[in-house]
Amino acid sequence: MSNDTYATPLSSRYASKEMSQIFSLRNRFSTWRKLWYNLAIAEKSLGLSVVTDEAIEQMSKHLEITDEEIEAAKKEEAIVRHDVMAHVHVFGETCPAAAGIIHLGATSCYVTDNADLIFLRDAYDVLIPKLVNVINRLAKFALEYKDLPVLGWTHFQPAQLTTVGKRATLWLQELLWDLRNMQRARDDIGLRGVKGTTGTQASFLSLFHGDHDKVEALDEKVVELLGFEYAYPCTGQTYSRKIDIDALHPLSSLGASCHKMATDIRLLANLKEMEEPFEKSQIGSSAMAYKRNPMRCERVCSLSRHLGSLYQDAFQTASVQWFERTLDDSAIRRISIPEAFLTADILLSTLLNITSGLVVYPKVIERRIKAELPFMATENIIMAMVEQGASRQECHEEIRVLSHQASAVVKQEGGDNDLIERIKSTDYFKPIWSQLDKLLDPSTFVGRAPQQTEKFVNVTVANALEPYRSLINEEHVQLAV
Repeated sequence: MSNDTYATPLSSRYASKEMSQIFSLRNRFSTWRKLWYNLAIAEKSLGLSVVTDEAIEQMSKHLEITDEEIEAAKKEEAIVRHDVMAHVHVFGETCPAAAGIIHLGATSCYVTDNADLIFLRDAYDVLIPKLVNVINRLAKFALEYKDLPVLGWTHFQPAQLTTVGKRATLWLQELLWDLRNMQRARDDIGLRGVKGTTGTQASFLSLFHGDHDKVEALDEKVVELLGFEYAYPCTGQTYSRKIDIDALHPLSSLGASCHKMATDIRLLANLKEMEEPFEKSQIGSSAMAYKRNPMRCERVCSLSRHLGSLYQDAFQTASVQWFERTLDDSAIRRISIPEAFLTADILLSTLLNITSGLVVYPKVIERRIKAELPFMATENIIMAMVEQGASRQECHEEIRVLSHQASAVVKQEGGDNDLIERIKSTDYFKPIWSQLDKLLDPSTFVGRAPQQTEKFVNVTVANALEPYRSLINEEHVQLAV
């Protein structure tokens, strides 16, 4: 690739080879050839004698387009101003016995639209295994830390305790929904099939001399040869661009899940409670050598925003298609559809890297809990005093005064929370001094977080992953620079 021309970072820097290959020129044009080849097979099987064995044999030997043929098609397109006809011409030169029957009865969208639908399906087949493995690795992380108490945050203000594992289940649950949505979208993709110029199959009806059954059989045969379950029953010249909305919406939703998870990890990195993997030779800042920037999660957030915006391209395009078709969908779809899948691919590859090496700092977590827990434990302390015969109202006032004094030390003096020391030095609370350690045990403040986490992972997550067990692996994903 030339260093003098722009290349999208999605393919040149970040995306996997398998996803980039799906949307490559070679795969696009080779897929067109496979579509022409299968159309010819189907037409011959239904009695079109003009399609010969020699034509099909020649086509079968040249389904993968060469670099020379791609260049020849570019030159031809510059003359005829039509990409499909340029490739029909070049394919015909390569397969002279088939030159007269390539694209027989078809419109350009036979190859362009059917190819796009194949790419959507194949692209999901790259994404889904990656998401499965992200979920699997995050589930293991959740189980490992299901019992570790951690300060909860609501409004990014200290709240009741949860556990590190329980917090991970919040990320996991959203990713499970993404898996469900992506699998549904993938399985719902059909082919446009062979529908002719405005979707009426008029050209094919003419080819088969008015035999409607053979026209329907042709559509079914091509769908079968290409490995799909069905073709959309009604199309114009194109398949409905609403299909693109259905295909891109789960990716947009995935972007929201990724952004939320990555943002949480970035905030936790600032709190020094959890970090993404940091390589030994990695440099965080050119000036501040001590820094450990969460660059992986920052990349996830950055690209998630882009992914979310691409859904709007599909929405707007579908809404302005006139009658049987317009061509104002073409240019934008060449950009938004590949970019959506390339971006989703990058996000999942990055999350695979992150979830393979999340680092937790229990001592930092413990210190933060100790700073906040005394305030949270005041109700437990009051209840313990009441059990010893104290008045709740009197106890509430005693602990209110001590709490405000401790709060002033923290906020005004920058000191540690000394509420417990104040309680231990106040004779009023002497009846429960021996209980304070138990009353302040963090594990008693996490509710059912450990049990919820264990059940969620071992039941909900396990059931969701069961159909994908063969896809689960422990491969290390090297992060792109």
